[in-house]
Amino acid sequence: MGEWYQMQPWWTRAVIYHIYPRSFMDASGDGIGDLAGIRQRLDYLQWLGVDTIWLSPIYPSPMADYGYDVADYTAVDPQFGTLAEFDALVWDTHARHMKLLLDFVPNHTSDRHPWFIESQSSRDNPKREWYIWRDAGRDGGPPNNWLSNFGGSAWEWHEPTGQYYYHAFLKEQPDLNWRAPGVEAAMFDVLRFWLARGVDGFRVDVLWHLMKDEQFRDNPPNPEYRSGMSPYRALVAAFSADRPEIHDLITRMRRVLAEYGDRLMLGEIYLPIDRLVAYYGPQGPAPHVPFNFQLIQLPWTATAIGAAIDAYEQALPPGAPAAWVLGNHDKSRVARRLGAGQARVAAMLLLTLPGTPTIYNGDELGLVGLMPPDGASLDPKGRNLPGFSRDAERTPMQWDGSPHAGFTAGQPWLPVQPDFARVNVAVERDDPSSMLSLHRRLLELRRTDAALAHGAYLRGDRTDRVVSFVREHGHERRLIALNFTDRPERVGLESGVHGQVLLSTRMDRHDEVSGELLLRPDEGAILAIGERRRMPRVALR
Repeated sequence: MGEWYQMQPWWTRAVIYHIYPRSFMDASGDGIGDLAGIRQRLDYLQWLGVDTIWLSPIYPSPMADYGYDVADYTAVDPQFGTLAEFDALVWDTHARHMKLLLDFVPNHTSDRHPWFIESQSSRDNPKREWYIWRDAGRDGGPPNNWLSNFGGSAWEWHEPTGQYYYHAFLKEQPDLNWRAPGVEAAMFDVLRFWLARGVDGFRVDVLWHLMKDEQFRDNPPNPEYRSGMSPYRALVAAFSADRPEIHDLITRMRRVLAEYGDRLMLGEIYLPIDRLVAYYGPQGPAPHVPFNFQLIQLPWTATAIGAAIDAYEQALPPGAPAAWVLGNHDKSRVARRLGAGQARVAAMLLLTLPGTPTIYNGDELGLVGLMPPDGASLDPKGRNLPGFSRDAERTPMQWDGSPHAGFTAGQPWLPVQPDFARVNVAVERDDPSSMLSLHRRLLELRRTDAALAHGAYLRGDRTDRVVSFVREHGHERRLIALNFTDRPERVGLESGVHGQVLLSTRMDRHDEVSGELLLRPDEGAILAIGERRRMPRVALR
């Protein structure tokens, strides 16, 4: 690889694998995944070809929101293990030349965190300012109209002290006041605690929420709100999130990571592209990358996805790495959203675009998850908002055909899919045409092929059925053509341009192409296209 490539931060060539620890692997037999279980499966991750692991929260927690209600930021919940087991996981991960990222949850704590217990004890307590307390509005109700992501008002009345406190999520998750100097100092020390233990960075939960409007103005109505959307989206969060002051805070946070060398900060930010790219900061991206969730949020059409890719590539600051995400623990699984065929197309898209992609555990198998019956959701969001449960994307990883799919010797906290006997790692690892084999081959190509590893992105011609683009590095050019339909499509090549199919999403062809490429329904393909002095124009018929 070239000198320029070697000089780039490690995350510009990383593939991140997102682990939801409760559901990945249970070594203790209590039905809940743990750190020891993750250690048992590191060889699998190395075989798959990912190089960076991100863990959802493992901190002590009452589990009102399954770990995103943190009661102690500098310890491990006994359900997951111990600090010694965490240190062993860091060691074993690094021994395999892989990186480990932790989830950092700075927007809110548990209501059982010692800080909040102090804060609610009286209006005069020094920790009072660490959270967001307000008097009632003129009508005696909440101070403003801000809504909780999990339904209802974001304000909870506290009778003993006669004020409301703010919670962007559950009432058991009071928001921290990042305008209080003590909060910033304490949370930066949390970062240092884990950085000193060897973590390679953090994914920062709901980063764009950290600062709120000082005047606590009402949020305006959302003109795009429609029936069926989450009630939270009835308002535009103009004053409860994405405030201008957040960028100075991020700069200070990045400086803490820089104390420990090349450490990565990934930001969870659900914003339109023009506002998202501002989070790279005026001094460039290092060491911060905001996630781009367009592949999850947009309609899965060639028109919408193609336009979004081009707009994002054009909006990125010079030298800033892209950060594509296809699935996570909060959103419906890819195979459930798109179907089995398009899930393969989506995998090829994710792993051939430039930047830093993230794979959610189980998506490499084509898991769809298991939806809970009405009224049976364990997820608090699903209990508060029927139809919005996240249980399906959190069902256990399926390792083999033994009881409970090899996830646990006990009773799993959520049931595995009924088809676990045929949709699991052991079966798919031996099947050269499986979804798992496709992911492994894509990751291998991304790692070894210079054009896919760090080549430039060039837009291909588009139709309303096919997305195409080219990755180019020196004289090496790779055409990626993706059929978004259940009908055959023909992709025309310019006269004199020849290609060799390197990989199809169906894993069954390596033919030479001249003149045009025939894509079967729900098929994507990667072609090595012939060397030319100029970039060949890719035309779609």
